[in-house]
Amino acid sequence: MAMMDKTRIEIRKGKTADVFAIGRVLVAAWRDTFRGLIDEDYLKALSPAEQALRHMGRRGTPGVRHVVAIDRESGAVIGFANFGPARGPAANATHEIYALYLLPEYQRDGIGRGLVKAVAVSVLDDGGSDLFAWVLSTNPNRRFYHRLGAVPTVRSTIRLGDRNHEQVAYCWHDLPDLLARESGQPWGWG
Repeated sequence: MAMMDKTRIEIRKGKTADVFAIGRVLVAAWRDTFRGLIDEDYLKALSPAEQALRHMGRRGTPGVRHVVAIDRESGAVIGFANFGPARGPAANATHEIYALYLLPEYQRDGIGRGLVKAVAVSVLDDGGSDLFAWVLSTNPNRRFYHRLGAVPTVRSTIRLGDRNHEQVAYCWHDLPDLLARESGQPWGWG
Protein backbone atom coordinates (compact mmCIF):
# COMPACT_ATOMS: atom_id res chain seq x y z
CA MET A 1 0.00 0.00 0.00
CA ALA A 2 1.38 3.44 -0.95
CA MET A 3 1.57 6.09 1.74
CA MET A 4 -1.25 8.58 1.61
CA ASP A 5 -0.45 12.21 0.80
CA LYS A 6 -0.12 13.80 4.24
CA THR A 7 -1.60 17.08 3.06
CA ARG A 8 -4.85 15.19 2.47
CA ILE A 9 -5.40 14.59 6.21
CA GLU A 10 -6.07 17.18 8.88
CA ILE A 11 -6.10 16.47 12.61
CA ARG A 12 -8.08 18.99 14.63
CA LYS A 13 -10.01 19.36 17.86
CA GLY A 14 -13.30 17.52 17.80
CA LYS A 15 -16.59 19.37 17.62
CA THR A 16 -20.05 18.40 18.79
CA ALA A 17 -21.07 18.01 15.14
CA ASP A 18 -18.45 15.24 14.78
CA VAL A 19 -20.08 12.76 17.18
CA PHE A 20 -22.22 11.02 14.55
CA ALA A 21 -19.17 10.40 12.38
CA ILE A 22 -17.27 9.24 15.49
CA GLY A 23 -19.99 6.64 16.14
CA ARG A 24 -19.72 5.41 12.55
CA VAL A 25 -15.89 5.18 12.70
CA LEU A 26 -15.94 3.32 16.02
CA VAL A 27 -18.40 0.67 14.84
CA ALA A 28 -16.60 0.13 11.51
CA ALA A 29 -13.23 -0.19 13.26
CA TRP A 30 -14.53 -2.62 15.90
CA ARG A 31 -16.25 -4.83 13.34
CA ASP A 32 -13.12 -4.98 11.21
CA THR A 33 -10.51 -5.31 13.96
CA PHE A 34 -12.29 -7.70 16.30
CA ARG A 35 -14.03 -10.01 13.81
CA GLY A 36 -13.37 -13.54 15.08
CA LEU A 37 -11.95 -12.23 18.37
CA ILE A 38 -15.14 -10.94 20.00
CA ASP A 39 -18.56 -12.53 19.84
CA GLU A 40 -20.11 -11.80 16.42
CA ASP A 41 -23.52 -11.00 17.96
CA TYR A 42 -21.87 -8.34 20.14
CA LEU A 43 -20.22 -6.75 17.08
CA LYS A 44 -23.45 -6.88 15.05
CA ALA A 45 -25.32 -5.16 17.89
CA LEU A 46 -22.97 -2.17 17.94
CA SER A 47 -24.88 0.89 16.78
CA PRO A 48 -23.30 4.05 15.33
CA ALA A 49 -26.17 6.10 16.79
CA GLU A 50 -25.66 4.65 20.29
CA GLN A 51 -21.92 5.25 20.07
CA ALA A 52 -22.56 8.84 18.96
CA LEU A 53 -24.82 9.38 21.99
CA ARG A 54 -22.17 7.84 24.25
CA HIS A 55 -19.53 10.22 22.90
CA MET A 56 -21.92 13.16 23.11
CA GLY A 57 -22.30 12.37 26.81
CA ARG A 58 -18.55 12.19 27.26
CA ARG A 59 -18.17 15.68 25.77
CA GLY A 60 -20.02 17.04 28.79
CA THR A 61 -17.50 15.61 31.27
CA PRO A 62 -14.89 18.13 32.50
CA GLY A 63 -11.51 17.61 30.85
CA VAL A 64 -12.78 15.08 28.27
CA ARG A 65 -12.04 15.90 24.64
CA HIS A 66 -11.87 14.49 21.14
CA VAL A 67 -9.43 14.99 18.31
CA VAL A 68 -10.50 13.93 14.85
CA ALA A 69 -8.76 13.08 11.60
CA ILE A 70 -10.45 14.56 8.54
CA ASP A 71 -9.94 13.50 4.93
CA ARG A 72 -9.78 16.92 3.28
CA GLU A 73 -10.76 15.44 -0.09
CA SER A 74 -14.12 14.16 1.14
CA GLY A 75 -14.50 16.27 4.29
CA ALA A 76 -15.27 13.08 6.22
CA VAL A 77 -14.14 12.18 9.74
CA ILE A 78 -12.01 9.06 9.20
CA GLY A 79 -10.60 8.62 12.70
CA PHE A 80 -10.64 9.99 16.22
CA ALA A 81 -9.21 9.82 19.70
CA ASN A 82 -11.22 10.48 22.85
CA PHE A 83 -9.21 11.30 25.97
CA GLY A 84 -9.22 12.96 29.35
CA PRO A 85 -8.47 12.36 33.02
CA ALA A 86 -7.65 8.77 33.98
CA ARG A 87 -10.78 6.94 35.07
CA GLY A 88 -8.92 5.05 37.77
CA PRO A 89 -5.50 4.55 39.34
CA ALA A 90 -4.80 1.12 37.83
CA ALA A 91 -2.28 2.28 35.22
CA ASN A 92 -0.56 4.86 37.44
CA ALA A 93 -1.02 7.69 34.91
CA THR A 94 -3.03 10.89 35.08
CA HIS A 95 -4.53 10.91 31.57
CA GLU A 96 -6.19 8.22 29.50
CA ILE A 97 -7.01 7.64 25.86
CA TYR A 98 -10.52 6.20 26.12
CA ALA A 99 -10.90 5.43 22.42
CA LEU A 100 -8.64 5.57 19.35
CA TYR A 101 -10.06 4.34 16.06
CA LEU A 102 -9.63 4.77 12.32
CA LEU A 103 -11.69 3.52 9.43
CA PRO A 104 -9.97 0.34 8.21
CA GLU A 105 -9.01 1.79 4.81
CA TYR A 106 -7.05 4.60 6.53
CA GLN A 107 -5.06 2.41 8.90
CA ARG A 108 -1.30 1.89 8.65
CA ASP A 109 -0.60 5.31 7.10
CA GLY A 110 0.55 7.11 10.28
CA ILE A 111 -2.78 8.78 11.02
CA GLY A 112 -3.18 6.93 14.33
CA ARG A 113 0.30 8.09 15.32
CA GLY A 114 -0.77 11.65 14.48
CA LEU A 115 -3.87 11.30 16.67
CA VAL A 116 -1.82 9.99 19.63
CA LYS A 117 0.65 12.83 19.25
CA ALA A 118 -2.17 15.39 19.12
CA VAL A 119 -3.50 13.92 22.37
CA ALA A 120 -0.01 14.09 23.93
CA VAL A 121 0.35 17.77 22.95
CA SER A 122 -3.04 18.53 24.52
CA VAL A 123 -2.18 16.65 27.73
CA LEU A 124 1.15 18.50 28.03
CA ASP A 125 -0.59 21.84 27.35
CA ASP A 126 -2.92 21.04 30.26
CA GLY A 127 0.06 20.41 32.57
CA GLY A 128 -0.16 16.61 32.39
CA SER A 129 2.90 14.42 32.05
CA ASP A 130 1.73 10.92 31.23
CA LEU A 131 -0.90 8.98 29.34
CA PHE A 132 -2.21 5.44 28.93
CA ALA A 133 -4.69 3.42 26.90
CA TRP A 134 -6.43 0.14 27.66
CA VAL A 135 -5.94 -2.28 24.74
CA LEU A 136 -7.52 -5.70 24.38
CA SER A 137 -4.87 -8.42 24.64
CA THR A 138 -6.19 -9.97 21.43
CA ASN A 139 -6.07 -6.67 19.50
CA PRO A 140 -3.95 -7.35 16.41
CA ASN A 141 -2.83 -3.69 16.44
CA ARG A 142 -1.06 -3.83 19.81
CA ARG A 143 2.35 -3.39 18.10
CA PHE A 144 1.23 0.16 17.27
CA TYR A 145 1.54 1.12 20.95
CA HIS A 146 4.96 -0.56 21.26
CA ARG A 147 6.26 1.34 18.22
CA LEU A 148 5.23 4.60 19.85
CA GLY A 149 7.16 3.71 23.01
CA ALA A 150 4.24 2.72 25.24
CA VAL A 151 5.01 0.17 27.92
CA PRO A 152 2.50 -2.49 29.05
CA THR A 153 2.06 -1.98 32.79
CA VAL A 154 -1.01 -3.73 34.16
CA ARG A 155 -3.66 -6.21 33.05
CA SER A 156 -7.36 -6.26 33.76
CA THR A 157 -10.54 -7.77 32.35
CA ILE A 158 -13.46 -6.15 30.63
CA ARG A 159 -16.85 -7.68 29.90
CA LEU A 160 -17.94 -7.44 26.27
CA GLY A 161 -21.22 -9.16 25.58
CA ASP A 162 -21.29 -12.42 27.51
CA ARG A 163 -17.51 -12.92 27.81
CA ASN A 164 -14.65 -11.43 29.77
CA HIS A 165 -11.65 -10.24 27.76
CA GLU A 166 -8.19 -9.43 29.02
CA GLN A 167 -6.95 -5.88 28.45
CA VAL A 168 -3.53 -4.33 28.96
CA ALA A 169 -2.74 -0.75 29.95
CA TYR A 170 -0.10 0.71 27.63
CA CYS A 171 1.56 3.74 29.25
CA TRP A 172 3.64 6.66 28.10
CA HIS A 173 5.37 8.10 31.16
CA ASP A 174 7.45 10.54 29.08
CA LEU A 175 5.27 12.46 26.63
CA PRO A 176 8.13 14.63 25.31
CA ASP A 177 9.87 11.37 24.32
CA LEU A 178 6.71 10.25 22.50
CA LEU A 179 6.61 13.55 20.60
CA ALA A 180 10.33 13.36 19.77
CA ARG A 181 10.02 9.95 18.11
CA GLU A 182 9.55 11.78 14.80
CA SER A 183 10.36 15.36 13.99
CA GLY A 184 7.31 17.54 13.65
CA GLN A 185 3.67 16.55 13.44
CA PRO A 186 3.05 13.90 10.79
CA TRP A 187 -0.34 15.41 9.93
CA GLY A 188 -1.75 18.90 10.03
CA TRP A 189 -2.87 19.80 13.57
CA GLY A 190 -5.09 22.79 13.95
